[in-house]
Amino acid sequence: MEVLKVSSKTDVRRLGRALYHALKENGGEAVLQAMGAGAISQAVKGVAVARGLAAPEGADLKVVPGLTRVTVDGAERKAMQLRVFWR
Repeated sequence: MEVLKVSSKTDVRRLGRALYHALKENGGEAVLQAMGAGAISQAVKGVAVARGLAAPEGADLKVVPGLTRVTVDGAERKAMQLRVFWR
């Protein structure tokens, strides 16, 4: 399963296209990982773009939010994970 890391400066359209392609190539499952409100906002918008790309194929996306722990500069922090599934 592919993990796409998202920052507050991530381009939403590029993220949406990357998510769409990751879903098609990886058996219909991908994960977006974001830390901070700005990054989470970009991740959600990226899902919306990917959903628009999937719609003409008659597909929809399902998103399951969750939290995970990550290590950044030696410190443990929480990050939001959005597990995205092709339906």
